Amino acid sequence: MASTLFNASCSFPSIKVIDCKSYVGLRSNVSQVRVASLPVATSQRRSLVVRASNGHAKKLGRSDAECEAAVAAGDVPEAPPVPPKPAAPAGTPVIQPLNLNRRPRRNRASPTARAAFQETDISPANFVYPLFIHEGEEDTPIGAMPGCYRLGWRHGLLQEVAKARAVGVNSIVLFPKVPEALKNPTGDEAYNDNGLVPRTIRLLKDKYPDLIIYTDVALDPYSSDGHDGIVREDGVIMNDETVHQLCKQAVSQARAGADVVSPSDMMDGRVGAIRAALDAEGFQNVSIMSYTAKYASSFYGPFREALDSNPRFGDKKTYQMNPANYREALIEAREDEAEGADILLVKPGLPYLDIIRLLRDKSPLPIAAYQVSGEYSMIKAGGVLKMIDEEKVMMESLMCLRRAGADIILTYFALQAATYLCNQKR
Repeated sequence: MASTLFNASCSFPSIKVIDCKSYVGLRSNVSQVRVASLPVATSQRRSLVVRASNGHAKKLGRSDAECEAAVAAGDVPEAPPVPPKPAAPAGTPVIQPLNLNRRPRRNRASPTARAAFQETDISPANFVYPLFIHEGEEDTPIGAMPGCYRLGWRHGLLQEVAKARAVGVNSIVLFPKVPEALKNPTGDEAYNDNGLVPRTIRLLKDKYPDLIIYTDVALDPYSSDGHDGIVREDGVIMNDETVHQLCKQAVSQARAGADVVSPSDMMDGRVGAIRAALDAEGFQNVSIMSYTAKYASSFYGPFREALDSNPRFGDKKTYQMNPANYREALIEAREDEAEGADILLVKPGLPYLDIIRLLRDKSPLPIAAYQVSGEYSMIKAGGVLKMIDEEKVMMESLMCLRRAGADIILTYFALQAATYLCNQKR
């Protein structure tokens, strides 16, 4: 074989080389493509073979017409031969191929094809990062939620938000650990304009004006009873009186600079009442993300440890939904839509994919899913015990929530998952 490139009857344009490392799942066995020569035949015909090796084809200065004329005269550059069919392992039966008009595996045959036909994508913009805050200066680890902390609102919180923004997560939701001394049966601290949440909002907006801040609207962090509403002496959660308190809480948060208030209490009529209260105070542009289908789930345990907000008695089954119910979610969704909700949320997330899909199919509003503390802690525990690949299960679980129809996902994995996605793009 000739050792150098030589003149031929046709010139080839330079071939663009793609840096495959920039694309997830795309790999190449060659770094560049060049044109190399074959031995010269006695007839003086010159041939070219495209080979996968380093180097560049030498341009010969021929016009398109000259190249076409050479090919028409039979002087056709030679390309690599058809590769041989890969051999099957010994013992493979020799059969007639199945007569199939459609073979779905064809669209899954290569990383490029799989990427091209992927129906669902996920990015850091889809994440809302739940952050726990407290009055202390130090960050306190949450035992049941590895990697999560009660963050000091003036120190650790700012650092965590900076890390999240660096990987594209610019939406957070705040959950306060309220001092016991400030709790009472009616949750009055919830609407203190100088309380922990309003102070934190003002601090964050001063530091990061474009940060999107979601807030939690409910009385349980502020209630001495640990319930989302005011508790009557016979144990009944008072609906309308609680809604009155929630309206004051939402207005206080909006006044501090919240972008989205999120009633998680599951009281009847609270979305419409909060919308009216916000509008009356001039906060028409503050959105409402309603916890539309919040189930009375056992997956919330680690969260309640984080905020020390377990009910002092009873459970929350008279206001949160029965996990056995499907159609009831439509009732809640229709009410929230009619009352002015801007976003509908399903909680928990992964065990309730059917509810996410139901609301996605029935409502034109954006759908949110909350991957709750129990979901997070199970994946973390499985990873620590080497029972699962934590990173892969994390990303698969988030993709499943997106595939089911969630536009945004509240997840404690927001920073970790966004970091993973950014590293994949490098």
